[in-house]
Amino acid sequence: MENRPPTNAVSIVSTKQEKKDFIHFPYAHYSEDTYWVAPLLIEQKKLLNEKKNPFYENAEIVLFLAEHNDKPAGRLAAIIDHRYNDYHKTKTGFFGFFECIDHQPTADLLFKVAEDWMRRNGMEDVLGPANPSMMDEIGILVDGFEKYPSIMMPYSKKYYDKLLKGVGYDKAMDLFTYLVTQDSVDRDRANRAVEIVKKRLPEIHIRRIELKNIREEVKIIRKIFNAAWSKNWGYIPLSEAEFDSLAADLKTIVDPDFAHIAEIGGKPVGFSVGLPDYNQILRNMNGRLLPFGILKILWNKKKINKIRTALMGVLPEYQGKGIDVLLHREAIENGLIKDFYSSEVGWILEENVQMVRVAEKIGGQLDKVYRMYSKKL
Repeated sequence: MENRPPTNAVSIVSTKQEKKDFIHFPYAHYSEDTYWVAPLLIEQKKLLNEKKNPFYENAEIVLFLAEHNDKPAGRLAAIIDHRYNDYHKTKTGFFGFFECIDHQPTADLLFKVAEDWMRRNGMEDVLGPANPSMMDEIGILVDGFEKYPSIMMPYSKKYYDKLLKGVGYDKAMDLFTYLVTQDSVDRDRANRAVEIVKKRLPEIHIRRIELKNIREEVKIIRKIFNAAWSKNWGYIPLSEAEFDSLAADLKTIVDPDFAHIAEIGGKPVGFSVGLPDYNQILRNMNGRLLPFGILKILWNKKKINKIRTALMGVLPEYQGKGIDVLLHREAIENGLIKDFYSSEVGWILEENVQMVRVAEKIGGQLDKVYRMYSKKL
């Protein structure tokens, strides 16, 4: 048989079958990885549905598939988030949904075609991964490979950092997660901090989010979030449509014992949304709800013993006063009552020293590190 030289090819996703191949690629790619948790296929389809995902009202996306020696070898999305560029006064393209075999030429070709598309559309630099937005799963795992990821957090191959550096990308920002367990939590220190905060802010009150009034609660959260995060690295103001979509998703998975709003004299000033770690169930479902996935979730829901604090914000004029400690402590205390063993706090920007200190004060230990990458075009 004639020995053919190795071949690499990248094509634009343009058919339903190609989009299906794009979505399904990770399920085979990670089939031998113990700690990868297959995301629900229905959720992956929704993320990439340009008609149903409100993110695309202000964004464009192009999907690419790679082959090596006529076999599936990788995928990549090129994204332009117009709202991000309008807010930051930049011309930044994003890459997302990156998966690839351990083969530098394949990665090189994937990024070449994606970057060429961004250049043709006037972009001057690239940031990523964002899947597809900065408010979805972001980052490449660079530390913490021997642990399961929590809900709505990515998992990556160990060699991805090497591939991205080989393509010319540099670290833009690291994102930390901290783990608080029943064994590590410093309850005495947290309780002392609570007493100090209550003396400083005697009218402060922490209440549960009311799921029966979730749309109004989400309006409160959106207002606080957009004010609290406005100066954070990577921030984009979220639209009402995006928060409405978020409300619909949260209503099905939020436990009010872990989702709170802080009020001072009846005025909302902060919020925290913790999610039961449904990845503890999803890791055994291979991404499928049918035919018995929903029953598995309902049956095993009570076995979940971990939460993830996925969103938190405090109005700028009330930051640095310990309100975030109160919010964390409320979720931890409720978790102890309900026999939850651990809580993941994050992600937290490496430059957010204040939040890193809060995580450490309540007994959090650095658990995983995710990385965002950038490149000038």
